[in-house]
Amino acid sequence: MLSQKVNTILHELESLGNEKLKTQNIKRGAGHNQFGVKMGDIRKIAGKIKKDHALGLALWETNQMEARFLACLILDPKLLSNKELTAMVSSENYAYVVDWLYNYIIKDYADKQTLRTEWFTADNLMLQRLAWSLISGNVTRKPDLENIPELLNTIENEMGQAPYDLQWTMNTALAQIGIKHPEFRERALTIGHKLGVLKDYPVSKGCTSPFAPIWIEEMVKRESN
Repeated sequence: MLSQKVNTILHELESLGNEKLKTQNIKRGAGHNQFGVKMGDIRKIAGKIKKDHALGLALWETNQMEARFLACLILDPKLLSNKELTAMVSSENYAYVVDWLYNYIIKDYADKQTLRTEWFTADNLMLQRLAWSLISGNVTRKPDLENIPELLNTIENEMGQAPYDLQWTMNTALAQIGIKHPEFRERALTIGHKLGVLKDYPVSKGCTSPFAPIWIEEMVKRESN
C-alpha cells in the first residue's frame, strides 16, 4: 500500500515536470534524478497529504529530488531520531534539499543542540553546512550557547578556503553576528571585507546582497529606522 502511494506521487510529480526548470536545477547543482517541478506545485501536493510520517520516510528513500522536498513537508519531526536525521542529511548532496530539511524539520527539532555539536566536527559537508545554520540560529536567538569571539576566529581562519556550500552558512553566521551583536559588528565587517566571500554574488534589483558587510549594514540600517 505504501509503495503504491509512493509510485502514485512520483507519477504525479513527473507529470508536473518541466525540462527547462530541470536544466536550471542541474546548473544550480542538483542531480539528474529530478523532474523540474515548481516548488509551488510540491507545496500543493503536501497540502493535500498533510502529515504522513511513514510516507515521508518512504519518499525520502527514493532519492528523488522532488520527493525529498515533499518529504520535508509531511514528516513529523517528533518521530525522528538524531541518528535518522544525521543519516538523512548525509545522504543528500544538493544544498537546497538539505536547507528545506533544516527549515522544516531541524530548525525546531527538540535536540538540535546535540546535532549542532556533533555535526560541527563531522566529515560530511552537508552536516557541516547545517551545523553552521544551527549556529546562526543560536547567534540570533540563543547567543549564550555560542562563544562568539571563537566563532569569529574560526570564520576568519576557515571560511575563505571552505567549499562553497559551507561558505554560504558560515557567511550567514558572520552576518548575523554583525547584525545582532553591536559589540562584534566592526570585527564582523572587517572579516567580511578581508575574505570577500560572496562579494560578487549576482543580486536581483531590490534584493540585499549576501556579501556580509553589505548585508550587515543594510539590516542595521533597517532596524534603526
